[in-house]
Amino acid sequence: MTATDRIDEALRAHQARLSGQRTLDLVANDPGRPQAMALRVGPIYANFARQGYDRDALAALFGLLRDAGAEGRVRAQFDGEKINLTEGRAVLHTALRSDLSRAPVAREAHAQAVEARARMRGLVEALEGSGITDVVSVGIGGSDLGPRLVVDALAVPDRLRVHFLSNVDGHAAQRVLAGLDPARTAGILISKTFGTQETLLNGRVLADWLGEGAVDRLYAVSANVERPAEVFGIPPERILPMWDWVGGRYSLWSAVGFPIALAIGMDAFEDFLAGAAEVDAHVLNTPLEQNLAAWHAITAIWNRNALGLATHAVLPYDDRLKLLSNYLQQLVMESLGKSTRRDGSPVAGDTVPVWWGGVGTDTQHSFFQALHQGTSIVPADFIGVIHADSPYVENHRALHANLLAQTEAFANGQASDDPHRAYAGGRPTTTILLDALTPRALGALLALYEHSVYLQSVMWGINAFDQFGVELGKQVANRLLPALAGEAEADDPVTRELIAQLRDA
Repeated sequence: MTATDRIDEALRAHQARLSGQRTLDLVANDPGRPQAMALRVGPIYANFARQGYDRDALAALFGLLRDAGAEGRVRAQFDGEKINLTEGRAVLHTALRSDLSRAPVAREAHAQAVEARARMRGLVEALEGSGITDVVSVGIGGSDLGPRLVVDALAVPDRLRVHFLSNVDGHAAQRVLAGLDPARTAGILISKTFGTQETLLNGRVLADWLGEGAVDRLYAVSANVERPAEVFGIPPERILPMWDWVGGRYSLWSAVGFPIALAIGMDAFEDFLAGAAEVDAHVLNTPLEQNLAAWHAITAIWNRNALGLATHAVLPYDDRLKLLSNYLQQLVMESLGKSTRRDGSPVAGDTVPVWWGGVGTDTQHSFFQALHQGTSIVPADFIGVIHADSPYVENHRALHANLLAQTEAFANGQASDDPHRAYAGGRPTTTILLDALTPRALGALLALYEHSVYLQSVMWGINAFDQFGVELGKQVANRLLPALAGEAEADDPVTRELIAQLRDA
């Protein structure tokens, strides 16, 4: 029997028992539920009381997670065991921000991270006093989404302005560079292998746009530290390292966070790492039943495997977090979008749902109609910020009112004699509140999602740290470039027809 078979069998009875019970009923039948199903870790408070399980189902979920060896698997990650089996690699992004392992490989990784961070601080301070006003960060995927999210959320006025260029579409480069002064702009090229097509093409566009002396204003972050010098002439002192024990989507804690440090300051970047480290310590040292990442993970398992729900929404009620759903799409779907178990056997049931979302209150006026009255139930994480930084008190109160109203309406619904005005309710939500949107709180939030993803992978018996599904399209694209240039012919007949249309237009 496979891991997913065991999950499905163990949860089927609980799902059948709870079928037809609304969240409203679960709360009414368990008066202590709102407090018992809530946890606080540092700057994060999370409430799971509006999920569709009860205490018996929760106990079963925690039992499955423990039976899957979750606690030992978490320790193996922190200790640098090669848990990325398909690539034979350790997974040590936690060592970038915390020093929680006595294992030699983990301690060496942490020492390398500290050394790289000291070098990064020197580059940040040099750029701060250089007369440069703008920085263009060129990368894609994990080299872009994390830094872009954090900069958009936390950027400080009167510091260096950081812009991001990821898409190979030339219109993206046009828009990013428009209005910038080449003489007062620097560039950072970020790529783990320094072989990524989009980054190399956009890097060349940026270098050409910078003009004479461009190399003096270019920096790089790569695991292939010789390559930036070969391709762009960037000297070693302006090249920061990455390592093969850090996956791209987990790399914003490393020198990939160089754009973050430029936008918010190096001390604030250290606070960002400290927030993540606080969650690391909690996850490593806390029993599953009090472990926030474990609660989040088993909730996802319940909604996917017990209830069969195929999508999941991320709905931050703070405009500064509007890119969070984009970031989490990669973190979750690239990590858990697998149909093969670690041992090479096929997954019998379902793994990751489709993650998507947007920022409240804008999304209330777009897709919330479907969430309230559509035929598909979509579980959601609602994320709020308790203390605002803006001076508009009434706006923040209205934001809170809308967040609370939506989660209540999703859970409780509303009866009506008019079927068009009836709301079924029973839409499961988790509410996550940050004390304030600080570097520490955002670091803690992102680390929470990372650990939840890993624990879900443990339950499903899959590898969360490879991404071979990303590679095939890249390989085919490279094969098609000569055909698009008229130097060869595509093998696939439909592709040949489409190329003819593109070239004849």
